[in-house]
Amino acid sequence: MKRKEGFMLRSIGSQYIVVALGNASKDFNGVIRLNKTAKLLWEQLTNERNEGQLVSAMMEQYDVDETTAKSDVTEFIIKIRNAGLINE
Repeated sequence: MKRKEGFMLRSIGSQYIVVALGNASKDFNGVIRLNKTAKLLWEQLTNERNEGQLVSAMMEQYDVDETTAKSDVTEFIIKIRNAGLINE
């Protein structure tokens, strides 16, 4: 999976949001708020990644076990899939 073109990560203070730009804003009206973990995963999706690669990246960056990482990655994927932000 890879994030769709036309979506940008912005930081506002200590918060991170994803906003649609250009043509993407025709289909997506809103913003997605991300925490630090979700920001890491979003940045990983600049390139084609599978769920296992996202879990590995999260485990490398944060001191979490595989079960926790898988749970967080699954939750993140569901959120951005439902918002239409990824190509699979």
